[in-house]
Amino acid sequence: MRVLVLGGRGFIGRHVVAALLARGHQVEIGGRRARVAGELPVHELALHRRVQPADWQDALRAVDAVVNCVGILRERWAQTYARVHCDAPAALAAACAARGVRLVHVSALGLSADARSRFIRSKWAGEQAIRAANEHAIVVRPSLLDGEGGFGARWIRRVAQWPVQPLPGAARGQIAALQVSELGEVIAALVAAPAADCPREVELGGPEAMPMGKLLLRLRAHGRAAPLQIALPCWMARIGSHVCDLLHFSPFSFGHLELMSRANVPAVNAAAHWLGRAPAALGAAPAPPAIVSPALKAAR
Repeated sequence: MRVLVLGGRGFIGRHVVAALLARGHQVEIGGRRARVAGELPVHELALHRRVQPADWQDALRAVDAVVNCVGILRERWAQTYARVHCDAPAALAAACAARGVRLVHVSALGLSADARSRFIRSKWAGEQAIRAANEHAIVVRPSLLDGEGGFGARWIRRVAQWPVQPLPGAARGQIAALQVSELGEVIAALVAAPAADCPREVELGGPEAMPMGKLLLRLRAHGRAAPLQIALPCWMARIGSHVCDLLHFSPFSFGHLELMSRANVPAVNAAAHWLGRAPAALGAAPAPPAIVSPALKAAR
């Protein structure tokens, strides 16, 4: 199959691309600007500029499936929550429905319409808009993602090594962290699965749920002394999250503060079904893909 991966050079997208290549698919990458990245060129397909179904016609002309991995933590100029999380995905979904192209949209667990965070509400609204535009679209909702190269994952691993770890007092929600490479494998399996076998919604998580404090302990390097974890008052954590949003500093945001206060665990974890094995534990190396293309072997 020929698959277009939007955000294919990002944290999630890189692993989706690798998993698709491992299955022998042809991959095209869409990004904010056209450039050459390794062997696969990146085509200019910025979501915030494509908010009508007609804007996607050329991009979909020669592809069998699209995976949308694009999301923004904070708004910047024309890249608004409404455009990136809602308007553009809805337009893409309508265009895919019109052309019979399979769409896999990467969302997140813990979204709701009554959230205080605009980030969360926009992601939730995007799911509803996609469903209204394309009844066959597949929405994938992973829990917190762990792995190399991610902005948030890198920060969490860094904080895990600190001798003193400040934690929001409200961060009591359970988290079923999942390896990002395994998310890529699941998405690659969904892209190629028979239509009759594809659910409209897929929730994914790792094998164990735990609050953020325990997650940090699990990621702490072996042999290091136990850290001092300090619970920050809710008002202090909230002010800190707004400051981080204002300064665009760290992945700690008001949206993530709200997500940490609620369950981030799949209602039904579909990871094992689509992986063909149990998902790897937090911090463990996931099993390699079962099928590896010669080109990917050479790259490794």
